[in-house]
Amino acid sequence: MQMMLGVWLPSAGQLLIGAVFIVSLAAVILTAVFAKWGSYWLQAYMSGADMNMKSLIVMGLLRIEHRLIVTAKVMARQAGLRIDREGGMNTARLLAHHLAGGDVMLVVRAIIAAQHAGIDLDFDRAAAIDLAGRDVLLAVQTSVSPRVISCPPQDGEGKNSISAVAKNGVELLVGARVTVRTNLNQLIGGATEETITARVGQGIVSAIGSANSHMDVLEMPAQISKGAMAHGLDANTAFSIVSIDIADIEVGENIGARLQTDQANADTRIARAQAEVRRANAVAQEQQMKAKVREAQAEFVLAEAQVPAALADAFRAGQLRAKPTRVAQGKHRSGLEHPMATERRSNSQGAGDGIRPSASRFPIVRDEHQ
Repeated sequence: MQMMLGVWLPSAGQLLIGAVFIVSLAAVILTAVFAKWGSYWLQAYMSGADMNMKSLIVMGLLRIEHRLIVTAKVMARQAGLRIDREGGMNTARLLAHHLAGGDVMLVVRAIIAAQHAGIDLDFDRAAAIDLAGRDVLLAVQTSVSPRVISCPPQDGEGKNSISAVAKNGVELLVGARVTVRTNLNQLIGGATEETITARVGQGIVSAIGSANSHMDVLEMPAQISKGAMAHGLDANTAFSIVSIDIADIEVGENIGARLQTDQANADTRIARAQAEVRRANAVAQEQQMKAKVREAQAEFVLAEAQVPAALADAFRAGQLRAKPTRVAQGKHRSGLEHPMATERRSNSQGAGDGIRPSASRFPIVRDEHQ
């Protein structure tokens, strides 16, 4: 048994060699680890940033740039921000924001700038603004130093002024400058500069449109700014409007006079068209009356043409014989002279006296039966 144990148990020299090998391997590993991440750990340690070797190894495995995270924590520590592991800007939160696609350095710089300016901005809100696609550092800078927006935008593509018309119909061309400050509380989900520009333009048009005359606006351009500011143009936007200043104002054309002229021309054309319709109707009616006159004349001519034929038929039928009156019939019965003989005698006497005998009152009709 002792011989067997003596065979399997290593000797003191072998144990020493094994111990030396293990220590050497550990030393090599530690040397390699320290050579790769030791400088970052030493930098964090010397700066007072809370950074352990485990976090550095994890960053190496995740292929995250060590210098970025270490520099961010060192900047936060030197600026006096909370970097503790309980609720501060710890390494895990920085790694999570970086892996989500955020800009860690930009967020840290924005928080430092907000702290120096006395603006309440924590890491969670700054990270949310950054992940939303907004420039959080520019937002903080704009909160500290307001920026000026041209209305309308001077991009060279659209109009260079806002056109508005007063109540008297005169057009005014206005250019404005809007001073805004970023509202960090509404930066997430708030409207952008385009909305501010559109609302300011709408407010300027409303303010000028409510003026009785363009001279009132020219005398006091400040009433445009007051009228525009009174409508709460920065509601639900990422900015707070500090002021609206009128940079340029010009008098355009008289829109009211032009509209009245166009309306008068339109009324004139309508009246001419209606008069032309009435004239055409009158001409048509005149032609109808002339046609009716021609028709009546034709009917009259036809009637006149029928008279000779009717007379001829009457002559043939013996229907034109004159009937004696009752007085003449009585005298004839009493032996008096017939009125026809008396009339012939008077006619013959008148002819002897130089008077032309008149035509017989009753034509002599010969009876075809005699």
